[in-house]
Amino acid sequence: MTDLKERVLKLKKERNAVILAHNYQTKDIQEVADFVGDSLGLSYNARDAKADVIVFCGVHFMAETAKIVSPSRTVILPDLNAGCSLADSCRASDLRIFLEKNPDHYVVSYINCSAEVKALSDLICTSGNAVKMIHKVPADREILFAPDQNLGEWVMEKTGRPMRLWDGACHVHIEFTHESIRKIRDQYPDADLVAHPECTRPVRLLADEVCSTEKMIDYCRGSKKKDFIIVTESGMLHRLRREIPDKNFIAGPTDLCQCNDCRFMKMNTMEKLASALETLQPEITLPDAVISRARLPIDRMLEWSRS
Repeated sequence: MTDLKERVLKLKKERNAVILAHNYQTKDIQEVADFVGDSLGLSYNARDAKADVIVFCGVHFMAETAKIVSPSRTVILPDLNAGCSLADSCRASDLRIFLEKNPDHYVVSYINCSAEVKALSDLICTSGNAVKMIHKVPADREILFAPDQNLGEWVMEKTGRPMRLWDGACHVHIEFTHESIRKIRDQYPDADLVAHPECTRPVRLLADEVCSTEKMIDYCRGSKKKDFIIVTESGMLHRLRREIPDKNFIAGPTDLCQCNDCRFMKMNTMEKLASALETLQPEITLPDAVISRARLPIDRMLEWSRS
């Protein structure tokens, strides 16, 4: 593995590449990455980096987002089949049909969606800024929130704003159940339980804090507690342990296992990363019209985030 790590770092330098690793990637990939974080933050790390090549170790929609914000760069994804159950739950063709029947709806799409869905949206949000974004939507507009119904439900609870919710969910986060999380709480009664808002409401109700992956870092660092049960994809534990080594992080279990992996995130490997750097394949390409249209709701999110 040491030789493989050295090979990746050598190729990165030769290609003038920047390696991005999502919080859910494996430990070895996180350790060779220039940046580790959530999908939007990584895309802007890439945009601001002085690199010719962006290697996005994540899933397909994330690499697409990087291409949208950095259209002149070469963007590669180690495994082109690294998809996303949540993004797949909202196809652009289905959203287009909905909008033909409901043209007055204001579409707020979670960033975990395809470039084509972004291009049909009025506003993009992240799990970290969704509440703020919904507060900014004009009060006289009926909102469609896509594609994650659990995140949308949580945002409605926080904002009091009624919305129509797309019937989509992340296969990782819905595996956590009230019963499995209650049991781990009983096992570690003094630990704080931190859950992602993509979890179902029965799980969120057990949490001390519900927040995005990026906000988990700040919450755990600022808390006086020493033990934390983390209810999200297991890769997040690597980053928490690296950045906050003096605290103890416990994987939230499902009914079937002691931690929960995203099968798509784990399709990226060090071997595939090295191959992608050698061949600059698989490359992410998007039509110019999709890039141009999808950039609009992202830019609107960024503008509203500053106000």
